[in-house]
This record gives sequence, structure tokens and C-alpha cells, in this order.
Amino acid sequence: MEYQRIDIAEQQLEDLVRRYAGQVESGLTYVDHQHVTRVGGRLDVLLLDSGGSLVVAELKVVEDDGMLLQGLDYYDYVASNLEAFVRLYDLPPASATQQVRLVLIAPSYSQTLISRCRWINAPISLFTYSCLKFEGSNEIVPVFNELTLPSAPETIEVYHVSGQLNYITDESARARYSKLLDEVPQWLPGRVSVDAIKYNTSLKVDGHVFAYLSARRKHFLVETYNSDGVWTSYPIHGDDDLDMAAPVMRHAMESRSG
Repeated sequence: MEYQRIDIAEQQLEDLVRRYAGQVESGLTYVDHQHVTRVGGRLDVLLLDSGGSLVVAELKVVEDDGMLLQGLDYYDYVASNLEAFVRLYDLPPASATQQVRLVLIAPSYSQTLISRCRWINAPISLFTYSCLKFEGSNEIVPVFNELTLPSAPETIEVYHVSGQLNYITDESARARYSKLLDEVPQWLPGRVSVDAIKYNTSLKVDGHVFAYLSARRKHFLVETYNSDGVWTSYPIHGDDDLDMAAPVMRHAMESRSG
């Protein structure tokens, strides 16, 4: 079926995020939009993730470095008034104890904005989007993709894989993540190491990184080198996804061994 990519207005993007929140990230649900804040603006969209964390979503339909600062202003406002938001929207009491998240959604991002994000000590996710319109239909279909953010130089802290596992709220996803961690070291016994870092689990062969595992609430990401040697992110929502990504990981490991 033929389709075309189309441009949309910011109000249309806001409506699509409200309607298709679960396609941005599995388990996301809509809470409110255009909430008037005391920092001189309106919060684009407020969401709730599957772990009970409030999610501040800042939207743009063009590449705009200013959206990061604007989003942080709204993030600060929500985080500083978290208990009030939980009461206002009759959210689960546990949401008052969860860290607020910031999500940016735009068609693209400059390298400047991406680099700045790695220094922000708050849970932040970047998603790109494109909008499709299929022949014979007036419906706009959004496609969202999460970007992998670079990590800042690590301070001396001790992290544990259990922290990544506990972040995953979906039992089947957690079991899939755990099983993969058990299996990968057996591909080359004694030569593969599994190390927890701040937001990921690093997989190395002979001291060389060949993959990261990044936990999400209801799934996880396998980040590794594809057959062309390009660092690529593979969302793992089920066994079929893992069956596709695991051989890519293994090839990346074998290519970097020795």
C-alpha cells in the first residue's frame, strides 16, 4: 500500500501523542495536556508510565534546541509539586514516590541537544517521529522511535544488574532480560563480561564492548553493532524480537573477540 510522509502542526502532534501514547513507549497512558504552570507556559502533555512515574512530554514539529530548556522548566515544576499532581489527577499514591521523567518528541535533534542531554541528571528520553498518510485514507499514522543517548563519563559508583532488572515492571520482559544475561557469557565462556553501569548493562568480549542492554518499564533495548558495523538499537518486546537480535549480538561479539 502506497503512503506519503507528511508534515503536521504542533497541535496535531499533541493529539497524536495523546491518542497513541502507548506507541511512544509501551505502557504509557495519557493524563492531561496544556496544563497551565507557574513558570510561564503550558505543559504540552502529561503522561504516566507503567511503573507509576509521571512523564513530562515536550513536543516540537521542527528541530529546536530550546525545547530541552523548556522541558526542564516543566519537569522542575512537576517534580517540585509531585504530591499535588498525584492528588489532582487521582493517581496511585505510589506515584508520589517515583521519579518524574522527561520525554522530548520531535522530528529530529541537533548533536548539540543530544550532547547536552548526557549531562542531565534526570531520566530523559528522546523520541523522533514521522507521520504517514496511506493512499485512500485521511488517517494520520505516527511512527515513534527512541534515540540512544550517549553516556557521560562515569563517576566512581557501584551499580548492580539487579537495579536494571528491578526497573522492568513486566514479568515476561524481566525474565527475558535475565535469561539473556545468563546465556550471553556461555557464548565464549571465560571471555565475556557483564558489567552494570548507571543506566545500562555493558557486555564485553576480551575487554571490548559489543553490546548494551537498556531496561525499560515493559521491554528492553539491545544496542549492538549490526552486520555493517553500525551501532543499532533493537527494541525487545517479545521472543521473536530477541530471536532476531541475539544473532546480531553474537556476530558483533565474534567480530570483536581476540
